[in-house]
Amino acid sequence: MKKVSNKLAAVLLATTLGATSLPFAALHAQAAAAPLSAGEIQQAVSKMTQLRVMQGYQDRSMGIHQQVTRAELAKMIALTFGLQGKAEQTVSFSDVNPGAWYYNYAAALVGKEIMQAKDGRFDPQGTVTSAELVEIVSKALGRDTKSVQHWAERLSSTNGSVTRGEVAFLLQTAHKAIPSANAKVTSVRALNAITLIVTFDAPLTAQDEVFAKAKEDFAFNDGLTLTNMPRLKTGSVATYIVPTSVQKPGTVYTLTYKGNKAGTFAGNVTKLDMTQARQVTNDTFEVEALKANGVVDYGYIISAYSAGRGANAFVLDDSNSADGKTYQVISSMQARQVTITPAGGEPIIAKYVPFTQSTDGVQEPKFRLPEGQVLKPGVTYTVTSDWANIANPTFVAQEVAPLALSEAEALSDTSISVTLTADPKDELFSGRSVELTSADGEKLLATYKYSSRKGATGVFDLQQDGKLKADTTYTVTPVGDWAGKSQAKLTVE
Repeated sequence: MKKVSNKLAAVLLATTLGATSLPFAALHAQAAAAPLSAGEIQQAVSKMTQLRVMQGYQDRSMGIHQQVTRAELAKMIALTFGLQGKAEQTVSFSDVNPGAWYYNYAAALVGKEIMQAKDGRFDPQGTVTSAELVEIVSKALGRDTKSVQHWAERLSSTNGSVTRGEVAFLLQTAHKAIPSANAKVTSVRALNAITLIVTFDAPLTAQDEVFAKAKEDFAFNDGLTLTNMPRLKTGSVATYIVPTSVQKPGTVYTLTYKGNKAGTFAGNVTKLDMTQARQVTNDTFEVEALKANGVVDYGYIISAYSAGRGANAFVLDDSNSADGKTYQVISSMQARQVTITPAGGEPIIAKYVPFTQSTDGVQEPKFRLPEGQVLKPGVTYTVTSDWANIANPTFVAQEVAPLALSEAEALSDTSISVTLTADPKDELFSGRSVELTSADGEKLLATYKYSSRKGATGVFDLQQDGKLKADTTYTVTPVGDWAGKSQAKLTVE
């Protein structure tokens, strides 16, 4: 395919576009997005031309209203994301000449499984639908499909082929969303007492998102600290939900990122509106929040979790609104605690049980009493917090019969599965341990592997470099009273 120079293409672009707007149809049922304008297409094509991703045709047109071919798309994707020559496996095509201008681009994308070549056929002159384009861009960028779908809502029908101009528009956004180790903060604001919204000029790299690294990079004054890793909002280019310790009202905080002053914000006194506190086991209780009341756990609106949330994942705009409703956002509960006070007694600090804040389709973070303490049946307890308002904070404790160990099985020499008599939900397994005792008295400790539960069965990993011995039978017992005095036998062959 013969192309004219990028410089000439840019000169010709304005006259080629005219004033016609492209057709519009949303990719999924939400409020209609504004149709793309000729000016937006012009800007996108100009940008992609400057980046040498797009070129004009020999007839001096940019072909912005032409349906993009798979050959053209392969080149545009490879150049946008720097993927040329980076195939992870050797590929061969039955319908592509190795000398074709697009061969190396197609080979790179098929080799990385970004584009497909069923039965060796790449189909270079075939067209691409909006849905196919979203999948390809998601894979090339390494970003969740939900976000790219959001960016593509203003393209034409998911059943119709996309144009070169539409591809340019989507790739312009996707190019901005390429992670950078040199990302800089452009704005910071406090959303509530434990949450910041921080926007960068580019997404962070995976290494910069890791909690240990992020905790070094995000520095605050007056004792404020990062409590978990920053999480990229679904549908945003580079806006993060950043959990902090409880902010002090009236305090002006300064965020320093990687040693550079990045912005200031006032401590936010807004507490999260939680609905109810209630007991779930003899040492654990939960604090409920309801999406119907305008409170959403961040797990439903962050890029990292959107695939696992399925249809429950959604996009909040810059005002944290969706479908005309503004939401409060619950950020990470890691390191959170609440106070639970028995009637006539002293307050007790209960700590958050990891990975329980939004499981089994409900928003009910769990909190556990200190080791060895239990809720006393018949006693009225009241839960209070410096980060949440709880509408119904009081419950009367009851005796909750624990589930029993049913069986245990060795999965490897360092992990076992433990099955209970019924599905415990995460509030029982999370943070729990079992002890394995062999016939000769050797003891091993195994701790629950977070998020490993499948129904009534959870995975427990051996601690302190412990290993199971072959031809040995172990007695498995719960550490503490979380599964009563039950036992299970485990035989390693």
